[in-house]
Amino acid sequence: MELDRMRALLTALQEARYAGLRSVSYDGKTVTYSSDTELANAIADLEGRIATASSGIPRRRRWGTVATKGL
Repeated sequence: MELDRMRALLTALQEARYAGLRSVSYDGKTVTYSSDTELANAIADLEGRIATASSGIPRRRRWGTVATKGL
């Protein structure tokens, strides 16, 4: 998928999410997401693909675990 097309799709997904909609129409196709979480995951995936296509380096996320004894 072309970078410009991915950016346009990202904009459509973000506008739908911020408007509280779960259906997005793009290129004559309509996609309905079952929940806001699913829509947010689609946005995050597309952002990662755009970052990779723009820089050639995949976006990485770091996860850490912190534990305390509550003292």
